[in-house]
Amino acid sequence: MKPVYLDNNATTRVAPEVLSAMLPFLSEQYGNPSSMHSFGGAVGGHLREARARVARGLSCDPSEIIFTSCGTESDNAAIRSALESQPEKRHIVTTRVEHPAVLSLCQHLETKGYEVTSLGVDEEGRLDLEELEKSLRKDTAIVSVMYANNETGVVFPLPEIAGIVKSRGVLLHTDAVQAVGKLPIDLSKLPVDFLALSGHKLHAPKGVGVLYVRKGTPFRPFLVGGHQEHGRRAGTENTASIVALGRAVELATERIGEENTRVRAQRDRLERGLLEAVPDSRINGGGAERLPNTLSIAFKYVEGEAILLLMDRFGICASSGSACTSGSLEPSHVLRAMGVPFTFAHGSIRFSLSRYTTDADVDLVLKELPPIIARLRQLSPFSGKEGEAAAFCSTHSH
Repeated sequence: MKPVYLDNNATTRVAPEVLSAMLPFLSEQYGNPSSMHSFGGAVGGHLREARARVARGLSCDPSEIIFTSCGTESDNAAIRSALESQPEKRHIVTTRVEHPAVLSLCQHLETKGYEVTSLGVDEEGRLDLEELEKSLRKDTAIVSVMYANNETGVVFPLPEIAGIVKSRGVLLHTDAVQAVGKLPIDLSKLPVDFLALSGHKLHAPKGVGVLYVRKGTPFRPFLVGGHQEHGRRAGTENTASIVALGRAVELATERIGEENTRVRAQRDRLERGLLEAVPDSRINGGGAERLPNTLSIAFKYVEGEAILLLMDRFGICASSGSACTSGSLEPSHVLRAMGVPFTFAHGSIRFSLSRYTTDADVDLVLKELPPIIARLRQLSPFSGKEGEAAAFCSTHSH
């Protein structure tokens, strides 16, 4: 069965043009770009072109681009560098809805004596900018705020956030893994110090990412060893994947209009159709600005995992807003931070589309998902029983 793949915020297919660009570097062009001989030097030229392509896509200088292994490494490198370059500053500001690449690192740093302020969000997933401003201190080393949320698609107002943070002389990092290729990003105008992206979120292969470091920003390497990446990230370059990422960013930049027209229209049609066909459903973050491809929808009194299993029978690939931990169901930290009621949070599903999504894909979900929800509600002893549902939620949460 051909999959109806609507889980693109988890990972994307490698674009055919991207695959074609990288294949020569897995076969005949296998030289080390750091070598002195012309065979390796030719590969180094392709690496420089990939760097230039990424820089053009982000409107920055190629010297500000560091290739990494993934978004997680880029996030870690930025935050750790800010702390190491400012040892007198021991305070970090972030949000409660960040990706684990940032949240888990901050939790780890707390065990090392750093203080972390985690900003809350409202019921639509939006930040309170006044709370952000009040959280900044003389010893704040860095503010880390994602560009767009991976679960709900809610977009944070980075220009306004940057204005507040930079006016106080604090370093600013943004995890833009979900935003690149979906939102226009112009780093010549957006004054962030660090920006992280990941190749496999924009139709490049897994195992390659980028950390943007603005010129003049103090930087301490996360990986120490050889001279690669101008001494900022040691390790022989993953040339094939870097070339692929350069081509993927180029394609994403060219087709960003399609993301914000055709893909957005498909997302909106899916959203409207499900809200109309399924009673007691709601959009998580529906009142905020969102990525054009992302729909987080919650269905009352059903379990997200059960929905996913039944959709899988039709080849429909999506993801749940909940995570199963040690045998007990706990809603995601993002939905908890937004205050989504447990009766909805447990039944949250994320659909994330791409430029490869077809109208037929949307049609299949609209045909098969409403009967699945109806069937699960018939099996649920809590459907329509508020008191029993509340008791259910209290036993299924930590």
